[in-house]
Amino acid sequence: MKATGIVRRIDDLGRVVIPKEIRRTLRLREGTPLEIFTDREGEIILKKYSPMAELGIFAGQYADALAQGSGRMVCITDRDQVLAVAGGLKKDLVQKSISKELEQLMGKREIVVASKSEKNFVPVTEEGLEDVALETIAPILCEGDVIGTVILLSKEEKEKMGETEKRLVTTAANFLGRQMEG
Repeated sequence: MKATGIVRRIDDLGRVVIPKEIRRTLRLREGTPLEIFTDREGEIILKKYSPMAELGIFAGQYADALAQGSGRMVCITDRDQVLAVAGGLKKDLVQKSISKELEQLMGKREIVVASKSEKNFVPVTEEGLEDVALETIAPILCEGDVIGTVILLSKEEKEKMGETEKRLVTTAANFLGRQMEG
């Protein structure tokens, strides 16, 4: 664990304020769910809660099946990081933080079909991917909240993505969202 040098007191309602710098660095927004852990030494550990992380192995298997069926690369994310990758680029993407643009897109609940040359193209991670020329992104909704995305990627700009890919990611996102509800 890394010490921050910041000390906060518990108020009369049992609350502790997480400093703004830490919230910004860890992308903690108002309403972000946190899991609370304790250890034997009396430490309290706060961890961002991701309902999609529970589907980790299943999401990986689903991404593999989707990649095989579509012939495209597939990413499944939660609101913070890439959870599963299939069809290539695994080492470049898995467990990387998502980009601010993808986070904003989730907030808009939009489906995007774009090529790298278009202004609505959204990088998956902050580092971006040089190889990726096309993408189709759909939000995963669970009980009305966006909990992640399903993304199809292609290196071949000549191929184009359209209505079929849009339906494919939408169906996948709906399926994963329903899995979380059940």
